[in-house]
Amino acid sequence: MTQTTKPRRYDIDWLRTLAFGLLIVYHLGMYYVADWGWHIKSPFQAEFVWLQDLMILTNPWRMSLLFFISAIALALVADRYPPGQLLRLRSARLLIPLLFGMFVVVAPQPYFEALDQNLIQPGFWAFWLDYTNPWTSLLVEHHSAIGLLTWNHLWFLPYLWLYSLLVIGLLPLLNHMGQSGWLRRLNGRWALLAVISIQLCAWYFLKKAYPSSHDVVTDWYNHAKYLLVFIGGYLFARQGSWWQQVIAWRYIFLGMAVAGYGFLVLDRHDAFSALAALFDTNLAVKLLYGAIGATEYWAWILAVVGLAGHYLNRPSRLLRYTDKAILPWYMLHQTLIIVAAANLKSWQLSPGIEALLILTLTCLGCYIGYEIIRRVALLRWLCGLTSRPAIAKTALAPQAPLA
Repeated sequence: MTQTTKPRRYDIDWLRTLAFGLLIVYHLGMYYVADWGWHIKSPFQAEFVWLQDLMILTNPWRMSLLFFISAIALALVADRYPPGQLLRLRSARLLIPLLFGMFVVVAPQPYFEALDQNLIQPGFWAFWLDYTNPWTSLLVEHHSAIGLLTWNHLWFLPYLWLYSLLVIGLLPLLNHMGQSGWLRRLNGRWALLAVISIQLCAWYFLKKAYPSSHDVVTDWYNHAKYLLVFIGGYLFARQGSWWQQVIAWRYIFLGMAVAGYGFLVLDRHDAFSALAALFDTNLAVKLLYGAIGATEYWAWILAVVGLAGHYLNRPSRLLRYTDKAILPWYMLHQTLIIVAAANLKSWQLSPGIEALLILTLTCLGCYIGYEIIRRVALLRWLCGLTSRPAIAKTALAPQAPLA
């Protein structure tokens, strides 16, 4: 197989780092934001009524951005490996950390959630034995098909693996599309219109019928959304002309994104009450809302990709750290937020000081956790890190996020 070497796209590394950093802050916000369910909730929710407006800035597209840049990174390394080897590497990088995360890392999350709701008595190890037993009789009303065992925030890993499996199986077709003359000649504006239209159709036909569940089997709206953005990201990376267009139009996309966000915030505060009253009865109004949402969704993704491509395509010492540390940090962060928040409740701190302390403890815990993980061979394997020799040999090669 002919191997090609592509220059490393540091902007994609930066986007991955920034996106996962944003995820930590977002999940901390979920502890405080009012009216949005989460594993445990702060008693200070009433003091953060403004937080919803801030969080919907990234809520519609933050995970889609991760799928988009993961697909870009997959496209950048796809020519370096036969499909079978690429799938084996992808599986080791995603499925082993998923299983380790479900059985070990995530376990404190349902424990503190049940403790917070007074559903169980204190005692983590007794809970863990029931948590890992698919036939347990504990909290049967909260069981899934595998009992209490769950992946919680790690749902991104199985979804990314499934989409990677599909794309790797379709590599000949997708690579042919990426290199075909008609796709190269397709103006980026028409490609954008096409994906916005598909996004609108998915929203109209699937969102209400299949609300977000992250259970893979019934999560059809999320699949339609994330698989579209994943395949789109792969084809985007094979089209240098599209990438350059997005970089050139970065401020146009940013303006569209900010305008869409402004509409959403104003609508939440009844600025368009007469229009909103027609949402359920008027097809044109419903499609208008859907079109604004789909346009804002893609505008944010392309805006940040374009801005990163223009300003951030350069190496950094920070990237040399985050390139290896990002997966362990992702695995650990939500558990650390929940453990810290649950244990700080009784301290009765002011909400600002408490939030800052939770964030500090979470980042410190992720840092210490990664420093331990990278020094222990078994933990490196369980957390999806490559062996030390492989890291040394491929330090300058393009790598796929969480791949």
